[in-house]
Amino acid sequence: MKLKPVVELGVAEAYAILAARPGVSLPPLEAIENEDWGRDFLLSRFEQVPADELAALGLRWDDGSDDSDDDPRD
Repeated sequence: MKLKPVVELGVAEAYAILAARPGVSLPPLEAIENEDWGRDFLLSRFEQVPADELAALGLRWDDGSDDSDDDPRD
């Protein structure tokens, strides 16, 4: 299964995932969804989610841009 980078999540999708985690406290979606900082705030919260939990959700933290295996110069 190919994992989706967290940075590709929309605000509402990211909010729903984080809000479903036990012990996570977030401001109301309506308060952050149209704010410039709202998406960044949510993405920063994903840094606290262990990689194995992200993978179970079909997600990964990195965007794959630093994968050295994909470098054609090797």
